[in-house]
Amino acid sequence: MYTSQSHEYDVVIMGAGFAGICQARHLMLNIPNIKVALIDPRPEERTDKDLKVGESLVEVSSLFVTKELGLYEYMIENHTPKFGLNFHWPKDPARTETIDDYLSIWDNRQPSITTFHMNRSKFERDVLQMNKEMGAVFYNGRVLDVDLTPGDAIKTVKSKVNGEVIEIKAKHVIDAAGRRFIIGNKTNNLIFNQVGGGEGSDNLYGVNNGSAWLRVRNMDRSLFHDGYDPTSATASHWYATNHWFGHGHWLWMIPTSTDPLELSIGVIHHHEVIPSEQINTREKFLAFLKANHTHLYKLITSGEQIDFHYLPRVAHSSKMVFSPDNWYVLGDAAYIFDAFYSYGATMISFAAESITEIIRAKLAGEANAEQKRFAFNEFNLTMARSANGVMRYHAKQLGNASVMSWRIYFEYMWWFGIILPLFIGKRHLDITFVPQFTQAFSANIDGVLADVHKQFNQLDRGTNLGILDCYRADQLIGEYYTSKRFDDYLENAKYEPGRTNIFASIKSAYYYVAIWYTMFQWKGFGLAGLLAPRSLYNIFRLLALSSYTAIGELIYRFQTRNLPANSQVEKMRQEFKNYQYQAQLQPWTPEIDSPCTDQQSSEQAVPRLPELSVLS
Repeated sequence: MYTSQSHEYDVVIMGAGFAGICQARHLMLNIPNIKVALIDPRPEERTDKDLKVGESLVEVSSLFVTKELGLYEYMIENHTPKFGLNFHWPKDPARTETIDDYLSIWDNRQPSITTFHMNRSKFERDVLQMNKEMGAVFYNGRVLDVDLTPGDAIKTVKSKVNGEVIEIKAKHVIDAAGRRFIIGNKTNNLIFNQVGGGEGSDNLYGVNNGSAWLRVRNMDRSLFHDGYDPTSATASHWYATNHWFGHGHWLWMIPTSTDPLELSIGVIHHHEVIPSEQINTREKFLAFLKANHTHLYKLITSGEQIDFHYLPRVAHSSKMVFSPDNWYVLGDAAYIFDAFYSYGATMISFAAESITEIIRAKLAGEANAEQKRFAFNEFNLTMARSANGVMRYHAKQLGNASVMSWRIYFEYMWWFGIILPLFIGKRHLDITFVPQFTQAFSANIDGVLADVHKQFNQLDRGTNLGILDCYRADQLIGEYYTSKRFDDYLENAKYEPGRTNIFASIKSAYYYVAIWYTMFQWKGFGLAGLLAPRSLYNIFRLLALSSYTAIGELIYRFQTRNLPANSQVEKMRQEFKNYQYQAQLQPWTPEIDSPCTDQQSSEQAVPRLPELSVLS
């Protein structure tokens, strides 16, 4: 049956998973009276088995969900907290019986920004309902086809809903339907690895990975850790994302529920080391754990296994994410690489805010709407390249505790020094800042980051760089640590667009990366490596970028010299100038109308206690 009933909206979102529902809510919170529709073949009541890779938030995605979507209290009340990332390497691959058999880096303190793990099916079910209450329309159906008309012409999404074929029309269409690749397949927009993957692949930096995972309930948590750590940690070890390493693979351990106690445990494996056919069933996955991570095998088998999933190909990307023809790809429909730093939700956060701003500008008829679309498209593609770039050569390096600890430290420097303050200050939506940042960051991805990752491969297998703990403050120079802030954006709550001094953060990040790089060359390759022309070039380039950004910092400070760090705080200060303390209370008891003496009133108000006899 076919119906021509009118279904017209400003935006239709194909897919009501994490990406789709977050995008819908962000649109409705930021564009008054916008008409949004979502379509998804899954029912509103998602089952417990409706889970996929990605149950963990980091600072950027947590800020997006809690602050930009207004879900702070919801997350606290419904999902488990996250205390950073812990990292574990076997001291001897043949012995992995207990946690003591691993070299471990523990997050040793409460995070400055609250982050969360999540039960995806619950989150998607709850937020979809919130969106409907805000006015979004949900179609429980399947997309059959989408007419991607050019320019601003109305798009048509042909769908089957409740047995009927309907046409949903919209000015803008967003593909958040994951690996169905509705727009990607229709536009030849997808990028996959070349056959075979590995170093020879031109696409996706050679990342060629798969993933197996399961969930388990009511396991014996003490098998992991007894929770007693009085001398080193002010954070929970259990409610962190625990990473376990070995040759060609890493595993995650994420708590997704407290009642019942539930874990997600999964592996990202690189096909050149572990082929699919060796790990693609529950039995093979458990056998792999028993042989290589006995500690995790014991934990899993102590509880009730709920489900198992296998994804043979994880990594892919897109040629374009925001089209001039008013279509957009978001989340897994756009790109995904590896769950290593829980980066998927971060990419969704940047992209969702970009999409909202493009659509807002286009609906308002702003003259620079297309300029924003182009700039934001380039920025998000650059961020995707950087996310994939940090997975480069993982197949060779994951099992090496020394190499990976240095690598994690190095990549944390960029995250906390540049990416996080950029998001907090909304610089990714600054049309003057974005093109300059995109150009410089692209050069770093193919420059110093690529050089460092290659050099890790060149180290002699006997080289021991020592271990770098990404949470400690006594390993580089001074009291630097990777999450150190060089602007008081958290202390002064500079969450307003443009108020974070991103230039101060970038300046310091480049400087400390140069120090790290110098130490790496000396420890890894000696004086000859340090004085090699490419090494000297990278060191002086990083210092030059630091100096250049310092000029930007001075300009920023001059331009904002008369602006308050926080407008809400300044408003309170102005209001306080007229404040006067008044030592009085407002009446709160009703007047008693019945005529009585003060003594009678007192007696009625306070019942008399019976007299007591004292026996002597």
